[in-house]
Amino acid sequence: MTSIVAAGVDGSPASVAAAHWAAEEALRRGAVLRLLHAWPWLTDGVASYAEPDDLPAAAQRLLAAAAEEVRGRHPGLDVRTDVVLDAPVDGLVAAAGDSELLVLGSRGLGGFAGLLLGSVGMAVAGRSAAPVVVVREPGSDGGDGASAGGEVVVGVDAHGPEAEVLAFAFREAALRGARLRAVHGWDLPPVFGYAGGAVPAGEVGQLEALEAKLLSLALAGPREQHPEVEVVEDVRLGAARGLVEASAGAALVVVGRGHRPVEFGPRLGRVAHAVLHHAGAPVAVVPHW
Repeated sequence: MTSIVAAGVDGSPASVAAAHWAAEEALRRGAVLRLLHAWPWLTDGVASYAEPDDLPAAAQRLLAAAAEEVRGRHPGLDVRTDVVLDAPVDGLVAAAGDSELLVLGSRGLGGFAGLLLGSVGMAVAGRSAAPVVVVREPGSDGGDGASAGGEVVVGVDAHGPEAEVLAFAFREAALRGARLRAVHGWDLPPVFGYAGGAVPAGEVGQLEALEAKLLSLALAGPREQHPEVEVVEDVRLGAARGLVEASAGAALVVVGRGHRPVEFGPRLGRVAHAVLHHAGAPVAVVPHW
Protein backbone atom coordinates (compact mmCIF):
# COMPACT_ATOMS: atom_id res chain seq x y z
CA MET A 1 0.00 0.00 0.00
CA THR A 2 1.35 3.42 -0.97
CA SER A 3 2.06 5.68 1.99
CA ILE A 4 0.64 9.21 2.04
CA VAL A 5 1.89 12.51 3.41
CA ALA A 6 -0.95 15.05 3.58
CA ALA A 7 -0.77 18.85 3.76
CA GLY A 8 -3.47 21.46 4.35
CA VAL A 9 -3.47 24.23 1.73
CA ASP A 10 -5.27 27.60 1.79
CA GLY A 11 -3.07 29.77 -0.42
CA SER A 12 -1.37 31.55 2.49
CA PRO A 13 2.44 31.78 2.68
CA ALA A 14 2.38 29.49 5.72
CA SER A 15 0.41 26.79 3.91
CA VAL A 16 2.68 27.06 0.86
CA ALA A 17 5.67 26.50 3.15
CA ALA A 18 3.84 23.51 4.66
CA ALA A 19 3.15 22.05 1.20
CA HIS A 20 6.80 22.27 0.18
CA TRP A 21 7.95 20.84 3.51
CA ALA A 22 5.47 17.99 3.07
CA ALA A 23 6.72 17.40 -0.47
CA GLU A 24 10.29 16.97 0.77
CA GLU A 25 9.05 14.61 3.46
CA ALA A 26 7.08 12.58 0.90
CA LEU A 27 10.21 12.23 -1.24
CA ARG A 28 12.21 11.00 1.76
CA ARG A 29 9.57 8.42 2.56
CA GLY A 30 8.80 7.41 -1.03
CA ALA A 31 5.23 8.53 -0.38
CA VAL A 32 2.43 10.27 -2.28
CA LEU A 33 1.77 13.91 -1.42
CA ARG A 34 -1.92 14.67 -0.86
CA LEU A 35 -2.87 18.37 -0.81
CA LEU A 36 -6.07 19.06 1.15
CA HIS A 37 -8.30 22.12 1.04
CA ALA A 38 -10.95 22.09 3.76
CA TRP A 39 -14.06 23.98 2.71
CA PRO A 40 -15.45 26.34 3.95
CA TRP A 41 -12.60 27.08 6.39
CA LEU A 42 -9.71 27.09 3.90
CA THR A 43 -11.17 29.47 1.30
CA ASP A 44 -9.44 31.81 -1.11
CA GLY A 45 -10.49 35.43 -1.58
CA VAL A 46 -12.65 34.60 -4.60
CA ALA A 47 -14.43 31.67 -3.01
CA SER A 48 -15.72 33.74 -0.11
CA TYR A 49 -17.82 35.82 -2.55
CA ALA A 50 -18.98 32.95 -4.76
CA GLU A 51 -22.31 31.16 -4.77
CA PRO A 52 -22.28 28.08 -2.48
CA ASP A 53 -22.42 25.68 -5.44
CA ASP A 54 -19.30 27.31 -6.92
CA LEU A 55 -17.13 27.05 -3.81
CA PRO A 56 -15.73 23.53 -4.41
CA ALA A 57 -14.75 24.64 -7.93
CA ALA A 58 -12.88 27.61 -6.49
CA ALA A 59 -11.19 25.24 -4.04
CA GLN A 60 -10.13 23.00 -6.92
CA ARG A 61 -8.55 25.99 -8.68
CA LEU A 62 -6.59 26.86 -5.56
CA LEU A 63 -5.45 23.26 -5.16
CA ALA A 64 -4.45 23.02 -8.82
CA ALA A 65 -2.29 26.13 -8.46
CA ALA A 66 -0.65 24.77 -5.30
CA ALA A 67 -0.02 21.38 -6.92
CA GLU A 68 1.55 23.03 -9.97
CA GLU A 69 3.93 25.01 -7.77
CA VAL A 70 4.90 21.95 -5.75
CA ARG A 71 5.48 19.83 -8.88
CA GLY A 72 7.63 22.60 -10.32
CA ARG A 73 9.96 22.48 -7.33
CA HIS A 74 9.75 18.72 -6.80
CA PRO A 75 9.55 17.09 -10.24
CA GLY A 76 8.66 13.43 -10.27
CA LEU A 77 6.70 13.59 -7.02
CA ASP A 78 3.22 12.03 -7.15
CA VAL A 79 0.95 14.94 -6.07
CA ARG A 80 -2.79 14.46 -5.58
CA THR A 81 -5.47 16.93 -4.48
CA ASP A 82 -8.73 16.70 -2.54
CA VAL A 83 -11.39 19.15 -1.35
CA VAL A 84 -12.63 18.20 2.12
CA LEU A 85 -16.30 19.18 2.48
CA ASP A 86 -16.51 19.29 6.24
CA ALA A 87 -15.94 21.52 9.23
CA PRO A 88 -12.27 22.48 9.46
CA VAL A 89 -11.08 20.39 12.40
CA ASP A 90 -13.29 17.37 11.73
CA GLY A 91 -12.45 17.39 8.02
CA LEU A 92 -8.69 17.57 8.42
CA VAL A 93 -8.62 15.02 11.24
CA ALA A 94 -10.68 12.58 9.16
CA ALA A 95 -8.60 13.18 6.03
CA ALA A 96 -5.42 12.47 7.97
CA GLY A 97 -6.72 9.07 9.04
CA ASP A 98 -5.07 7.20 6.17
CA SER A 99 -1.91 9.34 6.13
CA GLU A 100 1.48 8.76 7.72
CA LEU A 101 1.72 12.45 8.43
CA LEU A 102 -0.39 15.63 8.25
CA VAL A 103 1.46 18.90 7.66
CA LEU A 104 -0.08 22.30 8.46
CA GLY A 105 1.15 25.85 8.14
CA SER A 106 1.39 28.08 11.18
CA ARG A 107 -1.33 30.61 11.91
CA GLY A 108 -0.21 33.28 14.37
CA LEU A 109 -2.75 34.61 16.86
CA GLY A 110 -3.38 38.32 16.45
CA GLY A 111 -0.68 40.55 17.86
CA PHE A 112 1.61 37.82 19.19
CA ALA A 113 4.37 37.42 16.61
CA GLY A 114 6.09 34.68 18.61
CA LEU A 115 3.10 32.34 18.59
CA LEU A 116 3.22 29.58 16.02
CA LEU A 117 -0.25 28.12 15.77
CA GLY A 118 -3.90 29.16 15.65
CA SER A 119 -6.95 27.50 17.17
CA VAL A 120 -7.83 25.16 14.27
CA GLY A 121 -4.28 23.85 13.90
CA MET A 122 -4.04 23.41 17.67
CA ALA A 123 -7.29 21.41 17.69
CA VAL A 124 -6.16 19.22 14.79
CA ALA A 125 -2.81 18.54 16.49
CA GLY A 126 -4.73 17.57 19.63
CA ARG A 127 -7.06 15.12 17.89
CA SER A 128 -5.32 13.62 14.86
CA ALA A 129 -4.52 9.90 14.97
CA ALA A 130 -1.60 10.61 12.62
CA PRO A 131 1.42 12.71 13.61
CA VAL A 132 0.90 16.41 12.80
CA VAL A 133 3.76 18.68 11.74
CA VAL A 134 3.31 22.45 12.01
CA VAL A 135 5.59 24.50 9.76
CA ARG A 136 6.34 28.13 10.46
CA GLU A 137 5.88 30.64 7.64
CA PRO A 138 9.25 31.64 6.10
CA GLY A 139 10.52 34.79 7.75
CA SER A 140 7.95 34.78 10.56
CA ASP A 141 9.58 35.77 13.84
CA GLY A 142 12.98 35.33 12.22
CA GLY A 143 12.39 31.69 11.26
CA ASP A 144 12.70 30.14 7.84
CA GLY A 145 10.30 27.22 8.35
CA ALA A 146 13.09 24.66 8.58
CA SER A 147 16.82 24.22 8.83
CA ALA A 148 17.61 21.44 6.35
CA GLY A 149 20.99 20.61 7.85
CA GLY A 150 19.95 20.91 11.49
CA GLU A 151 19.38 18.34 14.18
CA VAL A 152 16.18 16.50 14.94
CA VAL A 153 15.22 17.36 18.52
CA VAL A 154 12.93 15.12 20.56
CA GLY A 155 11.44 15.75 23.97
CA VAL A 156 11.83 12.70 26.20
CA ASP A 157 10.10 12.01 29.50
CA ALA A 158 12.79 9.78 30.95
CA HIS A 159 10.44 8.67 33.74
CA GLY A 160 7.91 7.32 31.23
CA PRO A 161 9.32 7.34 27.69
CA GLU A 162 6.80 6.99 24.86
CA ALA A 163 7.87 4.36 22.33
CA GLU A 164 5.86 5.91 19.46
CA VAL A 165 7.47 9.32 19.94
CA LEU A 166 11.01 7.95 20.08
CA ALA A 167 10.42 5.69 17.08
CA PHE A 168 9.17 8.65 15.04
CA ALA A 169 12.11 10.85 16.05
CA PHE A 170 14.73 8.19 15.31
CA ARG A 171 13.16 7.49 11.92
CA GLU A 172 13.13 11.18 11.02
CA ALA A 173 16.78 11.53 12.01
CA ALA A 174 17.67 8.44 9.97
CA LEU A 175 15.78 9.69 6.90
CA ARG A 176 17.67 12.97 7.03
CA GLY A 177 21.04 11.57 8.01
CA ALA A 178 20.81 14.01 10.92
CA ARG A 179 21.95 13.94 14.51
CA LEU A 180 19.22 13.36 17.09
CA ARG A 181 19.20 15.53 20.21
CA ALA A 182 17.18 13.87 22.98
CA VAL A 183 16.13 16.55 25.47
CA HIS A 184 14.89 15.50 28.89
CA GLY A 185 13.59 18.41 30.92
CA TRP A 186 13.26 17.95 34.65
CA ASP A 187 12.16 20.04 37.62
CA LEU A 188 13.43 20.24 41.16
CA PRO A 189 11.30 18.30 43.65
CA PRO A 190 8.75 20.49 45.48
CA VAL A 191 10.58 19.96 48.77
CA PHE A 192 13.28 22.39 47.62
CA GLY A 193 10.68 25.09 47.18
CA TYR A 194 9.45 24.56 50.71
CA ALA A 195 12.99 25.04 52.04
CA GLY A 196 12.82 28.71 51.09
CA GLY A 197 16.48 29.03 50.28
CA ALA A 198 19.10 28.30 47.65
CA VAL A 199 19.47 24.67 46.65
CA PRO A 200 22.94 23.28 47.37
CA ALA A 201 24.85 22.82 44.11
CA GLY A 202 25.93 19.34 45.15
CA GLU A 203 22.36 18.15 45.54
CA VAL A 204 21.37 19.61 42.18
CA GLY A 205 24.31 17.81 40.59
CA GLN A 206 23.26 14.49 42.12
CA LEU A 207 19.69 14.91 40.89
CA GLU A 208 20.87 15.87 37.42
CA ALA A 209 23.13 12.81 37.27
CA LEU A 210 20.16 10.61 38.17
CA GLU A 211 18.01 12.22 35.46
CA ALA A 212 20.83 11.71 32.93
CA LYS A 213 21.01 8.02 33.85
CA LEU A 214 17.25 7.66 33.36
CA LEU A 215 17.52 9.32 29.94
CA SER A 216 20.27 6.91 28.87
CA LEU A 217 18.13 3.96 29.92
CA ALA A 218 15.12 5.33 28.02
CA LEU A 219 17.17 5.65 24.83
CA ALA A 220 18.94 2.30 25.02
CA GLY A 221 16.37 0.32 23.03
CA PRO A 222 15.84 2.81 20.17
CA ARG A 223 19.61 3.32 19.85
CA GLU A 224 20.08 -0.41 19.33
CA GLN A 225 17.41 -0.35 16.61
CA HIS A 226 18.99 2.66 14.88
CA PRO A 227 22.78 2.37 15.29
CA GLU A 228 23.22 4.68 12.28
CA VAL A 229 21.76 7.64 14.19
CA GLU A 230 24.12 9.81 16.21
CA VAL A 231 22.44 10.73 19.50
CA VAL A 232 23.16 13.60 21.87
CA GLU A 233 21.70 13.17 25.36
CA ASP A 234 20.67 16.56 26.72
CA VAL A 235 19.35 17.00 30.27
CA ARG A 236 17.98 20.43 31.19
CA LEU A 237 15.96 22.08 33.93
CA GLY A 238 12.52 22.87 32.55
CA ALA A 239 10.98 20.69 29.83
CA ALA A 240 9.21 23.28 27.68
CA ARG A 241 11.92 25.92 27.97
CA GLY A 242 14.63 23.39 27.15
CA LEU A 243 12.89 22.24 23.98
CA VAL A 244 12.21 25.77 22.79
CA GLU A 245 15.85 26.68 23.33
CA ALA A 246 17.02 23.53 21.54
CA SER A 247 14.72 24.28 18.56
CA ALA A 248 16.96 27.11 17.31
CA GLY A 249 18.51 25.87 14.07
CA ALA A 250 16.82 22.46 14.29
CA ALA A 251 15.35 20.67 11.29
CA LEU A 252 12.45 19.34 13.35
CA VAL A 253 11.26 19.24 16.96
CA VAL A 254 9.29 16.15 18.05
CA VAL A 255 6.93 16.13 21.02
CA GLY A 256 4.40 13.60 22.26
CA ARG A 257 0.68 13.89 22.84
CA GLY A 258 -0.99 11.38 25.09
CA HIS A 259 -4.54 10.11 24.68
CA ARG A 260 -6.33 11.93 27.47
CA PRO A 261 -10.08 11.54 26.99
CA VAL A 262 -11.86 14.56 28.45
CA GLU A 263 -15.24 16.11 27.86
CA PHE A 264 -14.26 17.75 24.59
CA GLY A 265 -11.78 15.16 23.32
CA PRO A 266 -7.99 14.80 23.52
CA ARG A 267 -5.94 17.87 24.33
CA LEU A 268 -2.30 18.82 24.07
CA GLY A 269 -0.18 18.71 27.17
CA ARG A 270 1.60 21.70 28.68
CA VAL A 271 4.95 21.01 27.00
CA ALA A 272 3.52 20.34 23.53
CA HIS A 273 1.35 23.46 23.78
CA ALA A 274 4.32 25.68 24.67
CA VAL A 275 6.61 24.21 22.02
CA LEU A 276 3.97 24.57 19.28
CA HIS A 277 3.56 28.24 20.09
CA HIS A 278 7.19 29.22 20.56
CA ALA A 279 9.56 26.82 18.75
CA GLY A 280 11.81 28.20 16.03
CA ALA A 281 11.53 25.07 13.86
CA PRO A 282 8.81 22.80 12.47
CA VAL A 283 7.15 20.84 15.27
CA ALA A 284 5.86 17.27 15.00
CA VAL A 285 3.16 16.23 17.49
CA VAL A 286 3.11 12.44 17.77
CA PRO A 287 0.19 10.69 19.47
CA HIS A 288 0.94 7.85 21.84
CA TRP A 289 -1.40 5.56 23.71
